[in-house]
Amino acid sequence: MTDRPSGSSPSSRRRPRRGRRVLWIVLSVLAALVLATGGAGWWAYSHLNGNIDSVDLDRAIGDNRPPKVVENAQNVLVLGSDSRAGANGDLDHGDVSGARSDTAMLVHIPEGRSRATAVSIPRDTLISRPECKDENGATVPPANRVMFNSVYSVAGPACVVKTVEQLSGIRVDHFVEVDFAGFKDLVDALGGVTVTLDKPMSGAKGGLKLDTGTHRLNGTDSLKFVRTRYGYGDGSDLGRIGLQQKFMLAMLAEIKNQDALGNPARLYKLADAGTKSLTTDSQLASLTALADFAQSMKGVDPATMETIMLPVAYDKVDPNRVIVAQPQASQLWDALRADQKIPASAKDSPAKG
Repeated sequence: MTDRPSGSSPSSRRRPRRGRRVLWIVLSVLAALVLATGGAGWWAYSHLNGNIDSVDLDRAIGDNRPPKVVENAQNVLVLGSDSRAGANGDLDHGDVSGARSDTAMLVHIPEGRSRATAVSIPRDTLISRPECKDENGATVPPANRVMFNSVYSVAGPACVVKTVEQLSGIRVDHFVEVDFAGFKDLVDALGGVTVTLDKPMSGAKGGLKLDTGTHRLNGTDSLKFVRTRYGYGDGSDLGRIGLQQKFMLAMLAEIKNQDALGNPARLYKLADAGTKSLTTDSQLASLTALADFAQSMKGVDPATMETIMLPVAYDKVDPNRVIVAQPQASQLWDALRADQKIPASAKDSPAKG
């Protein structure tokens, strides 16, 4: 992958779009709950199991990680890759080398697993990157004031996990990554997703054009929807996070409404689409592991899932970047770490988008 220095990345409020899609944890995991419990035959199991790539986080990060505070709570980092490799190039022809984690959500599932909270981390947040090992085992030195989304391109997904752990003080239990092609195929396997807009989407700069109201989107249009920035709302990168979270909840609701887990044919189609472009941590890198985790998540209702943006403020040196806002961010991380209710003050981001 090719490193792109943080200073050369476009503005968080005025940049042309390079590649961003919504990410979600329950969606990717539930899509993999298939036939692993019997009835599909060895071929189906072996085929789907072979689709999944994995990263050994413990080996890549080492022992210098936050302790787990609440044993039965789960924290899952969900990332997206904007790689143009393979089938992804047909969905976005932008002249972009390598890959970045342009969207990231830390999803907290409390003890009892009846609800979930997804915290979106803006891609343009200036952070301190810890020392990491890249995917070839080479040491990547620490750096200050680098864009969050650059960490992936410099040192790979394990370093993103380590960066989030350093940023939040929260132990990341699992990691899930999906790319352009995986997102599109997953939506198409569902037969589309229904979204409702309270204002029109103008289609500016190659984006999707939609009137106010309810729309059924296929995979290609869904990808355009979650990547739209200009032509909707205030056109900011922060504002797009709300659009992505709207789609995430709509997609989770679609899975629940279709009872996709109770339809073996639909389930296999979802699983095949979901696992083809799926990378997880090594503990989730099998159908049985994904199935077990998905079963434990069945009590999470999309209607009660809370979506939050990490509180940020515009940087005083470079107003086209954002920095973590304090004390709001510490209040947010402290509540999630201890599995407690998030105070209203922790959700007040000075930069709102």
